[in-house]
Amino acid sequence: MNVVSLTGNVGIGPGRPCLVIAEAGVNHNGDLGRALEMVAAAADAGAGAVKFQTFKTENIITRTAPKAQYHIETTGDDEYQSWFDLLKSQELTEDMHVAIQTRCRELGIIFMSTPYDTGSVDLLDRLDVVAIKVASTDANNISLLEYIAGKGRPMILSTAMTDMQELEASVAAIRARGHRDLVIMQCTGDYPSRDADANLKAMQTIAARFDVPVGYSDHVPGVYAAVAAVALGASVYEKHFTLSRSLPGPDHRASLEPGELAEVIRAIRSTERMLGDGIKRVMPCEEKNRLRLRKNIVAARGVAAGTELRAEDIRVVRTGGQGVTADRYHKVLGRITRVPLTMDEPINEDMLTNTF
Repeated sequence: MNVVSLTGNVGIGPGRPCLVIAEAGVNHNGDLGRALEMVAAAADAGAGAVKFQTFKTENIITRTAPKAQYHIETTGDDEYQSWFDLLKSQELTEDMHVAIQTRCRELGIIFMSTPYDTGSVDLLDRLDVVAIKVASTDANNISLLEYIAGKGRPMILSTAMTDMQELEASVAAIRARGHRDLVIMQCTGDYPSRDADANLKAMQTIAARFDVPVGYSDHVPGVYAAVAAVALGASVYEKHFTLSRSLPGPDHRASLEPGELAEVIRAIRSTERMLGDGIKRVMPCEEKNRLRLRKNIVAARGVAAGTELRAEDIRVVRTGGQGVTADRYHKVLGRITRVPLTMDEPINEDMLTNTF
């Protein structure tokens, strides 16, 4: 599995820290000032990237398309405000994109966005983004996937509401365009989603099937899904965030506030440290306890010189590291003592005939 390179020092894949994408989405509600605040909040929280959404409403929805249930619950029904009008209020202009990208550069955080139509793909391509994130809603949109793949930029593909057969077809279409820098994200299309629906092991299935770095786009409340995802091998983690869940809009209720985002990122970094490198060895911090807590071999009673040691002559106890180590028990049995031994005296190799 290759590392997907984004910038000179940021890559996605084995041996690299999990890239945390703070999903601003449309939680700016079309307000550039709020969007810029979100960039700063994401950077302060320790995220590696902040992601927005790029679309032209007329190109992605009809004027009469009905809202999803969670939209109705958070923004009112279609009679109160149509889905078309809701999306129109959340659009970002090209000038807004430039301002957001500029702020990202100033704060040292990667700018990303999800395009929902070909014109938006072109906009992000003009902005020279390091990767293009594809929403789950377009995971089976073959023509859009092919168009994005043709830009030759790394792709991060979310897969909520997608089965393996659909994913097979989508990956085949991407690769048929000669595209290889692909990351695939497990995701559940419910906002918020239950922990029982996270299906994190699907990441491992996807990684094995397509030989790509995998990640998790999280809609589960709390930090546990993030920790579990990283422990299972997520190279990317994405989570919606907002400046305040009290703001109006469809995604705020399933989003983290800045302090919570920082907590999740701390949990991810702690998990990475705990995972280590997989090499079983004595850790430096264990050396002192290794001497104090492990057991060694001593004389169980007084033993004369020239005695062939038997089980009743020795015992295994803690000595502070003195004497032959416990794993050599059977090598001590049958050896002849060169010197007399007193009870509880640690037995060393030079006290015995024959070498170990």
